[in-house]
Amino acid sequence: MPVNHYDYNDSIQLSPHFNAREFRCSCGKSHETLLASELVDKLESLYTALNCSKIIVTSGYRCPEHDKAVGGTSSGQHTKGTAADVCCYGQDGQPISSKTVCCKAQDLGFGGIANITAAYQYTHLDVRTGYRWLGDETKGNGTVTEDFYKYFGLTSAKNILYGIDVSYCQQKIDWVKVKASGKVSFALIRAGFGKILKNQVDDYFEENYAGCQKNGIPCGAFWYSYATSAAEARQEANVCLQVLQGKQFAYPIYFDLEEEKQFALGKQVCSEMVEAFCSTLEQAGYYAGLYCSTFYLENYVTKSVRNRYTVWCADYSSECGYSGDYGIWQKGCGTISGINGDVDLDECYIDYPTIIKNAGLNGFTKSATTTPEDTKKETSDTEKDTSDNDTLKQILQHVTSIDAKLK
Repeated sequence: MPVNHYDYNDSIQLSPHFNAREFRCSCGKSHETLLASELVDKLESLYTALNCSKIIVTSGYRCPEHDKAVGGTSSGQHTKGTAADVCCYGQDGQPISSKTVCCKAQDLGFGGIANITAAYQYTHLDVRTGYRWLGDETKGNGTVTEDFYKYFGLTSAKNILYGIDVSYCQQKIDWVKVKASGKVSFALIRAGFGKILKNQVDDYFEENYAGCQKNGIPCGAFWYSYATSAAEARQEANVCLQVLQGKQFAYPIYFDLEEEKQFALGKQVCSEMVEAFCSTLEQAGYYAGLYCSTFYLENYVTKSVRNRYTVWCADYSSECGYSGDYGIWQKGCGTISGINGDVDLDECYIDYPTIIKNAGLNGFTKSATTTPEDTKKETSDTEKDTSDNDTLKQILQHVTSIDAKLK
């Protein structure tokens, strides 16, 4: 593999978004920088694939002495000019989750890929040859998986699942015809609304749930909120739990936030309501999420809450404009055999059934199958090339503050 040598102060532009200076060793000594052209080419491809606003290289080339000083082997990929630790930023100026970066880097054929921190913001990437290393340094230094999509519970573009969401609005549904259409892999059904059990269960909830179960259509549920405080949202959650009791849901249970009077209360109150509802469901053993449209997600729910719970985003544009991570996109309306009139159409990018069933959530019994974190570590493929110490020194304070929440 061709490796180029650059002077320490050389700032030559290597590609549209990277120059040589970004990759120089951070030891402070004025020595040359080794850099493989293939690494730059792949980083440029990653930039385009993720629609980045920028990619910050936090650690590129390392001289052997510096590599050893930050916990490396003094002979790893960084010392060969074939590795970089990076933080990728979206068009909103916020870091893109390392989970997303790892999956896309896998698609692009990087040889070594690893999440570096518990914050899931920094990623190690290299262009090693001979074997592949897909790691998660929060779990140790070994190879953790052969497929990041499966490891992180995400769905690759070729495996997008298509579904619908329904309520009393669709009235009676012929679920046999829905199944036979071949267009519906999952359904999200309205369970009810408000904080009072009497007369607030969706008129077709029981019928829709039974239709999904009988016809083998995995389903989740959502609860339409009218809450104007965290206390009321908690009441809604408790009523929702009563309605869900005795049933199994392979998809999350969502807090449906869309009333104008709620947004008028401001971001802090809306965020507190989301957290109150979702945390109550979690404590009862459910996989909870938030349904909301792009504009209100980004302007009326804090980022920490949006990142804490799985998101079902409503956005009827040609592409979902939400800048954060989301598992399901409600993309518009269409017609499905067995349903009178239009129905909301959704795309799902996360393997929720596997996550939920293996964890024993939503009415399921916990699977005895080991999780990726528990699987064997292939020590022969786990060269510790990606010492995170160099990067961790820069972000330790940030990571410590949120580590507990992410575990």
